[in-house]
Amino acid sequence: MEIKIGIQHVARELTVETEETAASIEASLRKALADDGLVALTDEKGRKVLVPADKIAYIDLGQDKVRPVGFGSL
Repeated sequence: MEIKIGIQHVARELTVETEETAASIEASLRKALADDGLVALTDEKGRKVLVPADKIAYIDLGQDKVRPVGFGSL
């Protein structure tokens, strides 16, 4: 799933490709906002992205990954 995060006072948005579900991301965001902490996301390559919850302007949760079209390997 592709996630786009808008951060306050930053012109560009942060884009993360992750295997997490929209429900788990929403739950971690709610918890981080309640605790005034960090939102932790893990991307497809295993790298961790930490964003201060109070600096997040918006989060755009994309669609779950669909099978790509083309001649790639299955």
